[in-house]
Amino acid sequence: MNKKKKTGYAKYGYIFTLPFTLTFLIFSLYPTLYTAVIGFTDLKGIGKTDFNFLANPFENFQAILSSPTFQLAFKNTVVLWLCNFIPQLLLALLLAAWFTDRRFKIKGEGAFKVLFYMPNIITAATIAILFNALFGYPMGPVNDLLMRFGFISAPFNFLVKKNIARGIVIFIQTWMWYGYTMIILISGILGISPEIFEAAEVDGANSFQTFFFVTLPNIKTILLFTLVTSLIGGLNMFDIPRLFQNGGPDNATLTTGVFIYNQAFSGSYMYNRAAAASMIMFVIICAASGLLFWLLRDRDEAKLKKEIKKREREMRRAGKGA
Repeated sequence: MNKKKKTGYAKYGYIFTLPFTLTFLIFSLYPTLYTAVIGFTDLKGIGKTDFNFLANPFENFQAILSSPTFQLAFKNTVVLWLCNFIPQLLLALLLAAWFTDRRFKIKGEGAFKVLFYMPNIITAATIAILFNALFGYPMGPVNDLLMRFGFISAPFNFLVKKNIARGIVIFIQTWMWYGYTMIILISGILGISPEIFEAAEVDGANSFQTFFFVTLPNIKTILLFTLVTSLIGGLNMFDIPRLFQNGGPDNATLTTGVFIYNQAFSGSYMYNRAAAASMIMFVIICAASGLLFWLLRDRDEAKLKKEIKKREREMRRAGKGA
């Protein structure tokens, strides 16, 4: 009787998951598989649905990898990601340590957290348009302020300078995501047993020593999660470079995401080349994520597992010998 009841209730779980499963299959899995397929074809042109597989199936991939524009876009993507992730992580760690240190009694802590996290709530399109307007030429708030305080005598066109455009994109990405990273790190720190911190206090450890020798080693998994998710998001960077300057000036902020968009929806509508570039980035992201997991693995745990397996093998051999 109980078994029948369990079986009866179980079907409702499958029914509740059905909408998500169907949505995922139609709008996520199918487009992904279709993209992987058309990378080996000659599909191009808006509205075209028929295609043929190429005699050299890797022709599109070879063309993308040898393209100077794609190489520049990939280099820009890596530089922009590293230059915004490093200060973002450092700032998030500093704020997380500040908010979780029991020695500090911060008034209005909740309000600070909301303020720091708020840029992540605003849509990327809004922020890109806002910063484009702020640095507008010849009239814009930044130019107006600099002229009023006498720093410049005439309007300056910030957005035609490569380094300034890159710097603005890096600042936007850092400003948007440091609050999110801070919240993730705070949740990781709060998950550490308070007894560990109490033991550090009893031993006379100061805030600096507690953070570096107690907090950081215990949030290694959270740091790995932050690094991998930031890597995935950084190498897929699209909205801010696209909406801020459309990859300009002179491809200074062109990322692989913008490159793929331009291949698919600009000029000759080369869906096959865009699909090939997407799959190349997919492989790069998977390889980089796997490398990070391997580099930041718990070596002591891995060594212990090897030792356990070694002893199990020795016991099996001893058992066979007996």
